[in-house]
Amino acid sequence: MTRIAVLVSGGGTNLQALIGARDRGELGGGELAAVISSKADAYALERAKNAGIPGYVVARKDYDSNRAMTQALVSRLKELNIDLVVLAGFMHILTEEMVHAYPNAILNVHPALIPSFCGAGYYGLHVHEKALAYGVKVTGATVHFVNEEPDGGPIVLQKAVDILPGDTPEVLQRRVMEQAEWHILPQAVALFCQGRLSVEGRIVTINKGE
Repeated sequence: MTRIAVLVSGGGTNLQALIGARDRGELGGGELAAVISSKADAYALERAKNAGIPGYVVARKDYDSNRAMTQALVSRLKELNIDLVVLAGFMHILTEEMVHAYPNAILNVHPALIPSFCGAGYYGLHVHEKALAYGVKVTGATVHFVNEEPDGGPIVLQKAVDILPGDTPEVLQRRVMEQAEWHILPQAVALFCQGRLSVEGRIVTINKGE
């Protein structure tokens, strides 16, 4: 059984997608063992409580640097015997201690088709604002392993979403979540829990299941 911790900062819509997949038996044998929030008032903690998942707070404001917060997070994850870390709307840059503790065992979902509209400063609505301003016709979402470079780790899954006439950043954000993020994040987690992902350099291979 793969023990999963989901790191959150806000409403927890991607967490809810994982909870739904768990309830349908679609997490590949993974267990949602913990939800850890960077904010004590994040609604995601309420979602965790309602789903029977232990919730914890490691608040950014309690630490003088991202590094100090990252070190505290790693300590908590190790205490909980976590095997896979999932970043689901976690709004803080983690320092290298996290990557060293969980090499190729941290998944992040990003609301664009990496390498477009990604990296430092590209988060939340900013991503969709940039996509609309650039005039691209297709956007989407990416699940990738986390390394030291923001949004720079090996890509696991991607799903495209059309941009439509009249889209606002808010409308596009919702469509990308509904059509892409909420599907490929649980899929990637299930593949990891089934032991079907292998990484060589930048290339992630999805192996056939038994």
